[in-house]
Amino acid sequence: MHKADVPKSVLPTLFLGRSLALSAGLIVLQIVAALFFVVDGFEDWLVAGADGRTLELAMESLIAVALFTGVILSSMNIVRLSRDLFRKEQSLAKARGALGEHIEMRFKEWRLTKGEGEVALFALKGCDIAEIARLRGAAAGTVRSQLSQVYAKAGVSSQAALVSVFIDDLLDVLPKGEIATNC
Repeated sequence: MHKADVPKSVLPTLFLGRSLALSAGLIVLQIVAALFFVVDGFEDWLVAGADGRTLELAMESLIAVALFTGVILSSMNIVRLSRDLFRKEQSLAKARGALGEHIEMRFKEWRLTKGEGEVALFALKGCDIAEIARLRGAAAGTVRSQLSQVYAKAGVSSQAALVSVFIDDLLDVLPKGEIATNC
């Protein structure tokens, strides 16, 4: 899958997923290396006994401890990243649902027909008249007429103003202490 084929809203999740996979791979590598040093150190201790190879044994033990510490810290980081990703995905899903409900509420308030609602939704997504006509299998003149009806019912005069209605609605719901400004 190419980056151009992936929706922009999914890219951060894919990046974080790949980051988690890379971290997990590094943890496995650290575990294998640590186990090697522990086994090699134990073998050296059994074979060498007290013949003076204590520096090598100490270094192998230190490396093994460092690798196991890295495994623990990396595992904690993966758990934290996974929780953060889960929370962000939940928040995004809630926001999408709330925005969808708000758009639906506004369309009912404006008494848009089903066709006008579809055209308005495509306009909110940034589609131009030709794109909307192609997507709906309708004539450009029909779409232009429906879009004019949407603008009239919404009390706006352009696609940018239609989008602005929803942005203004979102900005008016700012937490206490933040200032919402109208143009």
